[in-house]
Amino acid sequence: MTTSSDAASPEPTAETPAKKTAKKTAKKTARKSAKKTAGGPAKQSGKKTAAKSARKTATRTTNTSATKAAPRASSRPQPSPLQVASKAAGQLVELLGREPEGVTGLEKTEDGWVVQVDVLELRRIPATTDVIGVYEVRTDAGGDLTGYRRLRRYMRGASDDE
Repeated sequence: MTTSSDAASPEPTAETPAKKTAKKTAKKTARKSAKKTAGGPAKQSGKKTAAKSARKTATRTTNTSATKAAPRASSRPQPSPLQVASKAAGQLVELLGREPEGVTGLEKTEDGWVVQVDVLELRRIPATTDVIGVYEVRTDAGGDLTGYRRLRRYMRGASDDE
């Protein structure tokens, strides 16, 4: 005789723990294989981890091909002539430790820029007798100083005819 309580209870009670054990074993196996393929601990199931690493690989491939197609020099914005002149004068002042009077020349070359900077070399009284040095500053395309030299010296009050 079968009672209603016997019919309602699941018949294979011994299979339920076996199923749980099988599931745990399958998850451990998936984690171990994910560790071997991904090189790190698997936090997700094998399918999700594989999909995620496939997306990362696709992104890396896309980014790499984009950077190879465009040359690096053109990807960087080139400074304006005003920025180059200002940067060159600032770098020259740092090297010389003297006051700049102004930028008197600017020329673009194949390699970068040539900037002429007037620098106060010797302050005198009256100010019309101050000694000014004219420096040629060479920069790269980005405006960084690559070299400089003094072209000439003159007194502030002197005319160019002398």
